[in-house]
Amino acid sequence: MGDSAHSQTATSNAEHSKNAATVSEVTPQAESLKANQLFDEYFTAQVMHSPIFQSFLGIKDDQDKWDDLTEAGEQKLLEMKQQQLTHLQTHIDTTLLDEQTRLSYDLFTESLINEISDYQWRFHDYPVNQMHGLHSMVPAVLINMHQITDIKDAQDYVSRLEGTTEFFQQLSQQLEIRADKGIIAPRFVFPHVIRDSNNVISGLPFDATSDTDSALLEDFKRKVSALNLDASEKTALIESANQALVKHVGPAYRALITTLENVQQQADVLDGAWKLPDGDAFYANALKRTTTTDLSADDIHNIGLSEVSRIHKEMRDIMSKVGFEGDLQAFFEFMRTDAQFYKADNDEGRAEYLAEATAIIDRMKEQLDSAFITKPKAELDVKAVEAFREKSAGKAFYQSPAPDGSRPGRYYANLYRMSDMPTYQMEALAFHEGIPGHHMQLAIAQELQGLPKFRSYGDYTAYIEGWGLYSEFIPKEMGFYQDPYSDFGRLAMELWRACRLVVDTGIHSKKWSRQEAIDYLAANTPNPQGDIVKAIERYIVLPSQATAYKIGMLKIQELRQHAENQLGPDFDIREYHDLVLSNGPLPLSTLEKQVQRWIEKSKPNA
Repeated sequence: MGDSAHSQTATSNAEHSKNAATVSEVTPQAESLKANQLFDEYFTAQVMHSPIFQSFLGIKDDQDKWDDLTEAGEQKLLEMKQQQLTHLQTHIDTTLLDEQTRLSYDLFTESLINEISDYQWRFHDYPVNQMHGLHSMVPAVLINMHQITDIKDAQDYVSRLEGTTEFFQQLSQQLEIRADKGIIAPRFVFPHVIRDSNNVISGLPFDATSDTDSALLEDFKRKVSALNLDASEKTALIESANQALVKHVGPAYRALITTLENVQQQADVLDGAWKLPDGDAFYANALKRTTTTDLSADDIHNIGLSEVSRIHKEMRDIMSKVGFEGDLQAFFEFMRTDAQFYKADNDEGRAEYLAEATAIIDRMKEQLDSAFITKPKAELDVKAVEAFREKSAGKAFYQSPAPDGSRPGRYYANLYRMSDMPTYQMEALAFHEGIPGHHMQLAIAQELQGLPKFRSYGDYTAYIEGWGLYSEFIPKEMGFYQDPYSDFGRLAMELWRACRLVVDTGIHSKKWSRQEAIDYLAANTPNPQGDIVKAIERYIVLPSQATAYKIGMLKIQELRQHAENQLGPDFDIREYHDLVLSNGPLPLSTLEKQVQRWIEKSKPNA
């Protein structure tokens, strides 16, 4: 399910139930059961439309295939969603649903309404970009998600290698359709994605003179060698992969690179969504979907400016505490450049970083009971971003565990350039991506019992990233960040998210250039230049996404404060956190209603 937001209310209850069975014939329990069965059936139908999403979920039904990127495929998915919405609105009597099922109904139908409405914007994206384009998704899916536990899995992997030919032909067609409509990524994107594409096809068997295997061949060999098969069977499988890499993957990537080079000739240096056809309307809609609020670009810009000012004040307090002489800019420069805050830019320094990040998470695990009731069952590990995507990937991100337990949750730290990963941010990053952040939230969502499956995978960015940022703050109350520099790191990361509100709206609504946005971050944050450039380039290709973090955090904090005010000494932080985590991802407006309901139930005389 895609991002959901406030939207027009679906047809009234009376109309919904027009064709539904009458109250006298159907019990609330039966109607709720019917609705939940439909939610699971419809979610499964959507999942089956995407072999890539199936791999993410650990489903092997179509693991020999890639997604259908054609216009016909998109139209088919749209028609399926329209049919699902109509059926739900005419066959479910919402007046009979229990509270949790009614919430599921509202979420599912609202999401369908939004996705159907957003079909008009289906070309308003950059399917190949430096953050997570389809060119890098192919190796990411195969290496990180495609499990090989038997010979069929291995053969499916080879089929996927062979399938890159058609998949990239469809991708090239999509790039050309967008180019014809004037939707082309800014010029700076192309060197990144062409380089990353060339990286995938470097090494054996693409380059016969190389003495190292390509990332894909190395991965396939490693997985096949672990199988309980005869040596001859393993050799045959590896040879079939070799052939697929040479005959399909290599030519597919080279053809894609040619398409990218051709489209690059038409690219300009304008950065904002405003430059796209109906760009202002597209961006307003994107903000609505991302934040799940009705805040305008100007509202969000001003909230950002206000938060930047507040956080700068807290940073000056830390400057005083450590006895730093000079202004805030001088302190930023000190934090940016002083060697004490950076690990060595070598294998030893990277290993130290991963070990210390793991230790931080282990310490947090020991103290979770003081602030949380439900804890994730899935394990969490910390890994460096792989070489094939480290130059372009963000500084840190999280990958959910496979629901069947075959893959743990993963916190990826990008250690390509150690000067971009200061140790004073190590605590806050680990808390955000790991525990109590994304792993806590998304693993628990996957493990929820008694809810329809779609509720575990709601893609509500403001809720998900708002929780991640709030999770950097909670440990402060639990006694972490004892080192003032580490506490500065927490503030630096919060400041970064506040600045995002300013620069995202600046770029996409106020027509700021890439350089103006870079200059704003350089003047207002302690982050290194490399970090700043990479971040601005990310916000440019993902309009609105960066606004989710701070807007979501502010709402979770605001609702907590409201609950504390209403409940006084009866407020229990553990119960509040459990409420926020126990319904799966939600639009912020829905979360607000859930919190209000909880407050009413929790009052002593309720």
